[in-house]
Amino acid sequence: MRLLVSVMDAGEARMAAAAGADIVDVKNPDEGSLGAPSPGAIAGVRAAVPAGQPLSAAIGDMPNLPGTAALAALGAARSGATFVKVGLWGVSTEDDAVVLLRAVRDAVPGTVVVAAAYADSRRVAHAPLAPDLLPRVARAAGVGACLLDTAVKDGRGLLEWLSPETLASLVAEAHAAGLEVALAGALRVDDLPVVRETGADIAGVRSAACGAGRRSGPLDAARVRALVAACAATPPRVSR
Repeated sequence: MRLLVSVMDAGEARMAAAAGADIVDVKNPDEGSLGAPSPGAIAGVRAAVPAGQPLSAAIGDMPNLPGTAALAALGAARSGATFVKVGLWGVSTEDDAVVLLRAVRDAVPGTVVVAAAYADSRRVAHAPLAPDLLPRVARAAGVGACLLDTAVKDGRGLLEWLSPETLASLVAEAHAAGLEVALAGALRVDDLPVVRETGADIAGVRSAACGAGRRSGPLDAARVRALVAACAATPPRVSR
């Protein structure tokens, strides 16, 4: 399982890459769970990390505006993103989600489009796309990956909203459709063995990689290294 670390600027990006993060992610928490950074912020991070380092960028908790989403995705890709994450915030039906994702996919050929839904969507008044629909929507749209995150950043993490068994089922469904799967949402280092057991390809973190475990705090290289090790660890075999 690979580790994705969300960063705020080029300095944090350099630290995350040096500490072993597999994917460096850029987002703007001030604009939401999947808040979009500026093109300049993406370009700055791209310039700060090694040329071969995969770079992810969020384009926002998107309203149901396919053209706006496509233009935002193009800006992220042109700024150096290799993964573009689309928060399915303003859509609640499968059909609307597929239209939005296809518009993004067509705008950025050669870039991995990540369809992102919210494990705690029932906490949001307008009820964004239900998480159990995510693999089917991503497959229908022809994108490359899907992400489950949390919408409300109050310390209640992914595993409080979806059980490991439910997550494993969603991961298996997505893999059967040829999709990569990322799981995120206030994950801690102790959660990573559970996440790894679901079969997820990528674990995404911010808070767990920061000083005192606060997402607004500075990135901590030692914490990143511990998270990398937790993602890579092979669970011990149990003799029967």
